[in-house]
Amino acid sequence: MAEVADMRGPEDTIAALRDGLPDGVLVTDPDVAASYAHDMANLCAAGRPAAVVLAETVEQVQHVMRVATRLRVPVVPQGARTGLSGGANAVDGCILLSLVRMDRILEIDPVDRVAVVEPGVVNADLSKAAGEFGLTYPPDPSSWETCTIGGNIGTGAGGLCCVKYGVTAEYVLGLDVVLADGELLRTGRRTAKGVAGYDLTRLFVGAEGTLGVVVRATLALRPTPPPALALVAQFDSTAAVGRAVAAVTAAGHVPSLMELMDATTVRAVNDLANMGLPAQTAALLMVAVDTPDPGPELAAIGRLCEEAGAFEVLAADDAEQSAMFLAARRLALPALERLGTGMIDDVAVPRSRLADMLDGVARIAEEHDTVIGVCAHAGDGNTHPIVIFDAADPAAAERASAAFGAIMGLGLALGGTITGEHGVGSLKRDWLARELGPVGVRVHQAVKAAFDPLGILNPGKVIAS
Repeated sequence: MAEVADMRGPEDTIAALRDGLPDGVLVTDPDVAASYAHDMANLCAAGRPAAVVLAETVEQVQHVMRVATRLRVPVVPQGARTGLSGGANAVDGCILLSLVRMDRILEIDPVDRVAVVEPGVVNADLSKAAGEFGLTYPPDPSSWETCTIGGNIGTGAGGLCCVKYGVTAEYVLGLDVVLADGELLRTGRRTAKGVAGYDLTRLFVGAEGTLGVVVRATLALRPTPPPALALVAQFDSTAAVGRAVAAVTAAGHVPSLMELMDATTVRAVNDLANMGLPAQTAALLMVAVDTPDPGPELAAIGRLCEEAGAFEVLAADDAEQSAMFLAARRLALPALERLGTGMIDDVAVPRSRLADMLDGVARIAEEHDTVIGVCAHAGDGNTHPIVIFDAADPAAAERASAAFGAIMGLGLALGGTITGEHGVGSLKRDWLARELGPVGVRVHQAVKAAFDPLGILNPGKVIAS
């Protein structure tokens, strides 16, 4: 691929962009542009953009890509910048292409159970709109109240309810994508079934804007489930909670949510919210069931937890009490971040290796003299070790970075993956090469070259060119 370094100066870029954009869409003030330069990933470098385009139409996105191709200028597509891997971070001299103003829900069809949306639609807004038809859009990232559908598609986002309802890729039926040269590609379908041609739709999901810019999506919807009923089980060892997760799965239960917090996280939540959780809690497991009659199944899951070694199991009586239980899980990140700067890892392992992952992270924390709290989507093995450190202390930051890498190495050693839902971005690009191996890297590079021969789409992210 040609080097992006061949690009012209920012003045040429700005002049060419201005020729095809209305007032209020192009941002050239350096200080304002710099405020768009990074997502929420700590310690990921961000460059200085030449300009920001707050695109409002497909035609404006096409104009940006035609200018970028002609001048060989890098383009970094962005949603709400809630990502945690540096995938939306600027590179020097780039055009930051923000899609948050393309925020229309174009259609909700209750018969076909699909929604057609622009990429800037906020996840929660889609869920609310679908709810008026008795439908729901299941993927629910923790930032669902602010993150956008385009960003969710770019990273292949997951969420708390993925154990039962799956991740973003399973709900994207079709896409409109502006390619590197400005052409508009339509992929997929809106029918319930369809296997015509290569599955290009899945190729763009999780590609983090490195292959094209998503400007419209056709998404599958599901009937709104009944209110969930939850329980909390407390364990005095990681081995016991690992047995419980395995037992629930092996027994055929499909809870709508199965979340775990380790001892470090439990203590942090206790300190923040004074929830009175016992000091001996080594792991806390939250399980929710959203069937029409959840009581019997929840009771059966509770018995499995007790048989696995839970010293206390408390089941909610109603949806309101269930929400109170789950509030502890939602407090996990803010509770840990009170202790210092957080680097959030995103390593998924087989469910059978969950206890090994927890024990391994505890060893890594001790070896690197670093605080690490773990939250996990236990039902699918997706763990989120959160490395806490003092960003003002270079030695602490170095230890934290080493611990972060060691966690990814541990995940791979346990047969897992370096990212279950946050994406690769710039943060994990080198680790992706280790996971893929040389043949996998070569195939990724070939796909990238086919869609983006000049290497202008989100360069430096996901895969090395």
